[in-house]
Amino acid sequence: MLPGGGEQGDRQDTTVEDGPAAVTLAQPMEIGAELDWGADAWAEVRTRARRAGRAYVWLNLVEQRLRAVVNAVLRPIYEPVHGEEWVVAAAGPAGHEWVQRAVAVHEVSRRKGYLLDPADDNVLSFLTLPQLRELVVQHWPCFEPYFDDRRDLELALDELEVARHVVSRNRALSRTVLDQAERACARLLELLGAGTGRAAAQRLPVDAVEELVADRFSDVVGVYADRVRLQRQLPVEDLFAGARRLDAVGIGLNLLVQNYSGRRLIRLAEDGCRVRLLFLNPASSAVRRRERELGLGRGEMARSVEMNIMHMRRVRSRLRDPGAFEIQVFDETPRFTAYLVDGDSGDGLAVVQSYLRRARGMEVPVMVLRGRSRRVVADDRSFEAGLFDVYREEFEGIWADARPVS
Repeated sequence: MLPGGGEQGDRQDTTVEDGPAAVTLAQPMEIGAELDWGADAWAEVRTRARRAGRAYVWLNLVEQRLRAVVNAVLRPIYEPVHGEEWVVAAAGPAGHEWVQRAVAVHEVSRRKGYLLDPADDNVLSFLTLPQLRELVVQHWPCFEPYFDDRRDLELALDELEVARHVVSRNRALSRTVLDQAERACARLLELLGAGTGRAAAQRLPVDAVEELVADRFSDVVGVYADRVRLQRQLPVEDLFAGARRLDAVGIGLNLLVQNYSGRRLIRLAEDGCRVRLLFLNPASSAVRRRERELGLGRGEMARSVEMNIMHMRRVRSRLRDPGAFEIQVFDETPRFTAYLVDGDSGDGLAVVQSYLRRARGMEVPVMVLRGRSRRVVADDRSFEAGLFDVYREEFEGIWADARPVS
């Protein structure tokens, strides 16, 4: 214990010859620090981690793509003369400090066995995004033939700096900065020649995380509690815009009939879209059972479905090629409603809802599916077709047994 009062405590020299003095530690409550995290704190931390994870995936894609571009453009110029030191030579005196740091980290990683992939056993793999950008700026005449506008490239890279600093230092990433970073990354990938260019991607932009883990969710790229939330994220105009083929099956197809004007549908068909619509037969017993489930009056749903069919018939009658706009009815028990856009290309988009006993279509959870034109391969595993193909095949089966509407 520290010396107390009295004669010894009054002395200026408190040296203890027998050993070091013992100090009493303050109790946690005396300091006033609270180390425990409550539910709100953990929720905030998980939100930050999710945002940082999404930003990291985007930044990783951009960095890998930019590294590949630098390798493709500068390596043929410097490697014939400088061999394995071509990156050091390309950096020049202006980049001497950071390139030597990358060389040192590379050597340490090689010596300690941290290089798990032979493809990373080079200095270029140890350059960061700003350093890769510096190489592009220093050698812009070499890159100019491949890019339309240097300013667009540099502005997109500038937008990423905030997100890159936040992610690398595990600081809080706001939703606004994350959205800005994702837009900048998508723009950069497009400028660097790595854009998807797919029609489905234009309707619902492909998420970088979706591309990496799509196999885990069997083509599901979105789940919404109801149709209202779906339409905030994916408006009907965006879903059907530019479609080459539209297949829809359901009871009344209200998402299409009541939310997409007849004029737009005519324009879509005249532009070459082939449409196939499958309605539940309004005279079938299945309609009456559904009316009882929802507590509707007798014939209320049947009249609504019949009005939707009549509206689609009027649209068809105004087309130059009515054969490209087919309408049929089925008598089976309705199990789901689905809108498949460009389903025949294997690269389309689908909106699917199952029917619940006591809920109307606007209140039912919605799945958004993205078709795949090829099987996804990851870690030497192959994944077969997902839910998109399941619902497409189900549509074809119902269509084959349905009856046309004149």
